[in-house]
Amino acid sequence: MSGSLVTKNGKHVVNKISENQFQINKESELGMNVPVTIYANDLLITKMALDRTLDQAVNVTTLPGVRKHMVVLPDGHEGYGFPVGGVAASDLEEGIISPGGVGYDINCGVRLIRTNLLESDIRSNLKKLIDSLFSAIPTGVGSEGAIKLTSSELDDLLIDGAKWSVENGYGIETDLESCEENGQMHGADPVNISTNARKRGTMQLGSLGSGNHFLEIQKVDKILDKEAAKAMGITLEGEIQILIHCGSRGFGHQVCSDYLRLSEQAMKKYELNVVDRELACVPNTSVEGESYRKSMFSALNFAWANRQMLTHWTRMTFQRVFNLSEQDLEMNLVYDVSHNIAKVERHTVEGEGSRDLVVHRKGATRAFPAGMEQLPTKYRSIGQPVIIPGSMGTASWILLGSPKSMDLSFGSTAHGAGRTMSRSEAKRTYTLDGVRKKLESRGIYVRSLTKNGLVEETPDAYKDVDLVADVSHNVGIATKVVRLVPLGVIKG
Repeated sequence: MSGSLVTKNGKHVVNKISENQFQINKESELGMNVPVTIYANDLLITKMALDRTLDQAVNVTTLPGVRKHMVVLPDGHEGYGFPVGGVAASDLEEGIISPGGVGYDINCGVRLIRTNLLESDIRSNLKKLIDSLFSAIPTGVGSEGAIKLTSSELDDLLIDGAKWSVENGYGIETDLESCEENGQMHGADPVNISTNARKRGTMQLGSLGSGNHFLEIQKVDKILDKEAAKAMGITLEGEIQILIHCGSRGFGHQVCSDYLRLSEQAMKKYELNVVDRELACVPNTSVEGESYRKSMFSALNFAWANRQMLTHWTRMTFQRVFNLSEQDLEMNLVYDVSHNIAKVERHTVEGEGSRDLVVHRKGATRAFPAGMEQLPTKYRSIGQPVIIPGSMGTASWILLGSPKSMDLSFGSTAHGAGRTMSRSEAKRTYTLDGVRKKLESRGIYVRSLTKNGLVEETPDAYKDVDLVADVSHNVGIATKVVRLVPLGVIKG
């Protein structure tokens, strides 16, 4: 079954392979090196056709060294150069690396913290808890962190990541075992980080930021895979969990900006031509490529250190509000997943065997299956936890990496609900009073630094996260474990 979908800037023939898989064949358009595979349903792919998601996916397939296929996940939407919710793998020796394929918010990610509290334990103190968290954690555009770093301290942090935070008293050793890459990307080197990036980094460590970043108090709504949930420390419906969503702040944004400019200049040197200037790139093995990789890895480490500090202050706030000890609360880190990242991984490419590829995950989550040595020991028998956050008033999901993901999506799945409405359109369409009342009607208490911070992130501006989780589960790239719903939120 096939059909033609009209996008904003052109037309692509999209073949429906199955209920949740679509494809744009590489023979259908000039310049494509590999096909585009889209995991969606009829409603989700129709929404993708309303912006430049499919255009951008096709554009990515024209880059040198791209292998197998360009993957668009069910939360896919228009981004900078690459679509958000996109995965592309480039040959390590023959391909490129693209700052736009990682994104501005390098290692924007999500971490989930469990507790042994139930909704009944916190409901009477919910407002006090949210207000206390809002006071304890700096939020918003340009917000300054709770500590200021010297230049040498920043260097140490950029090399050590979350390990730096733990060694400086912000967390416990076991936290590191529950982070992708143990919260430290080896190979980071801040030597080529710009002065502007360093300035922003020294001021913003330990802050939540703005946009879609948040800290949510959630409860377990449904447990669908009891064995996997138990391995994560989740056993009862109604249990309280905390979800923290943030990234590398202005530091990562500046690193991306710096290397986009450098890549644009360097393309002439390497005789690289791209169909969209936002796809600016350099050869993986070039001096510029190595420099970007080391700087990007430094931003990954900044983000892990940042989330680790927010975790520490969240624990301290819970202890203070409920007058309970760390042992009483059992606030263990379930897992920390990364989006907006590019790493060298080994994957099988049909006709070429197993190859080292630079996997760009732009708004996508790694979803490795059981048995992978990259996983923490405690999850190696079941697979990697995958966390898909919603937006203030909607559910969030915990999924589990599946063996099918390695063949279907380079071991990846969705990272969130995915926007269907721009922030400016949301501000034109919704009001602060309307958004707040809708959330309050669902029993959700929200603190936001600004009016725009709340209105821009109204749940109505996003896709249905349950549909996104359904597609991932049905395709088999990551399977459902736990559904969470929000009780309270803080935002920038």
